[in-house]
Amino acid sequence: MSYIAKRTKGAAGQPLFLTFHGTGGTEDQFHGLARQLLPTAHITSPQGDVTEHGALRFFKRTGEGVYDMDDLAQRTVTMTEFIRTEATGVGSDRTIGLGYSNGANILAAVALDSPELMHDIILMHPLIPWHPNPQPRLSGRRVLITAGERDPICPRDETQRLADYLVAQGAGVTLHWHSGGHEIVQSELDAVGTFLNG
Repeated sequence: MSYIAKRTKGAAGQPLFLTFHGTGGTEDQFHGLARQLLPTAHITSPQGDVTEHGALRFFKRTGEGVYDMDDLAQRTVTMTEFIRTEATGVGSDRTIGLGYSNGANILAAVALDSPELMHDIILMHPLIPWHPNPQPRLSGRRVLITAGERDPICPRDETQRLADYLVAQGAGVTLHWHSGGHEIVQSELDAVGTFLNG
């Protein structure tokens, strides 16, 4: 299957930049930001195909921080194929992913399963409440994690555990903290810009 998605065609030979919204967001949430960050990139922003009390998501959960792991596994496969098709379609040899909250979680799930698809990975307030298996193919991938020190949804120790795991797999990890909670602040956006263009 495919996703409802917003697409902006980029210049020949430029990266594919995928954005993934948070719970309750839409495909528009980060599409414009991606255009600002990399004006010549091909941009694809899928819309989550799960509805939770009217809020769009990328996979089901049974409570805050409690994921339906069978559903996540199935939707990870679907998203992996979607990303592979998008990359083939634009003919790009570099793929960048940016996701926030639930969008960061589906992006992380894809990267953990098929690291070759994603070259630069931006996880804003991710929560991976399981212990991933070793994934040596993450070696050399660039990852930025941004998070709030007082985030009630994504606890600090869980974020640090994810960063430590990625480092142990050989990924190049940058971890940016701000003093707030689950909200996105300007320092995070600045960190994303530096990560991509610095």
